[in-house]
Amino acid sequence: MCNIFASQDPATYACETRAIRLHGHCTSIRLEAAFWRILERIAAAEGTSVARFLVTLHDEVLTRRGEIGNFASLLRVTCLLWLENQDQHAAEVAARVLKAA
Repeated sequence: MCNIFASQDPATYACETRAIRLHGHCTSIRLEAAFWRILERIAAAEGTSVARFLVTLHDEVLTRRGEIGNFASLLRVTCLLWLENQDQHAAEVAARVLKAA
């Protein structure tokens, strides 16, 4: 029943810690490798680096909510939402590009 899940390479769920700078403050984020790969895909779709995407997302959430309780969890759920809504995201990116032109 779960062969596709049980047979995955352990490297996909090995944790990776990456350092990022949020407005001059250095911090580290620990996520599973699979989430980092998805964040790389999201950043590429946005035409930016992973670091810049994380800073932008962090700032936008602070503006909307005033605080971020658990940034690593927010990033994991962001990955899941992106996987479920890739077409909508692509349309939003295209609309931004047209508006900027």
